Amino acid sequence: MEASPEIVAQKREVRRDLLAVRAAMADDEVAQAARELAERALELPEVAEARTVAAYVSVGHEPGTATLLATLRARGVRVLLPVLLPDDDLDWAEYEGAGRLVEAEHAGRIRLLQPGGRRLGRDAVTEADVVLLPGLAVDARGVRMGRGGGSYDRVLARITAAGARPALVALVYGHELVDALPWEPHDRPVQAAVTPEGVHRFTPVE
Repeated sequence: MEASPEIVAQKREVRRDLLAVRAAMADDEVAQAARELAERALELPEVAEARTVAAYVSVGHEPGTATLLATLRARGVRVLLPVLLPDDDLDWAEYEGAGRLVEAEHAGRIRLLQPGGRRLGRDAVTEADVVLLPGLAVDARGVRMGRGGGSYDRVLARITAAGARPALVALVYGHELVDALPWEPHDRPVQAAVTPEGVHRFTPVE
């Protein structure tokens, strides 16, 4: 189904405003938030009990994931990280430590880091017990807003098609929890959002 031009325009405007707020954050504020976010995420029962977690390497002023990834790996958790493909879909590879991350060859304006090891295929994400999702905001229904590239829309559709039921958890800042976001029927809600301040759970829209 083709996106409504009105919804597309609304999403573009909201993304612009959210990204502007992130860009204005001080580096020390971002670093402190990353430490607190890791603590909150690691306390989440779904994460604490997971054997395989699909996550991502944060970039710029995104809520930081470096400490979270390192701690999960130290605990013996299998961590899957995305590998950006030329069509903006995502392959996956295991996280083997920060020193094994390489820069994506076709990342556009954003410098993306991804694992340099063996590719596991696009369907590897369906093996995850928890999928930690990047986002710019999450609303009271659990609707997540991404950057608009569609990569995670494909990931979530693949998970649904496989009949997999991982916990879907977005990582955002506290001010990025909002009352309502523009959404479309293909937007799959998350069950929880983790911020540096705490965990927020939702009753997803049907």
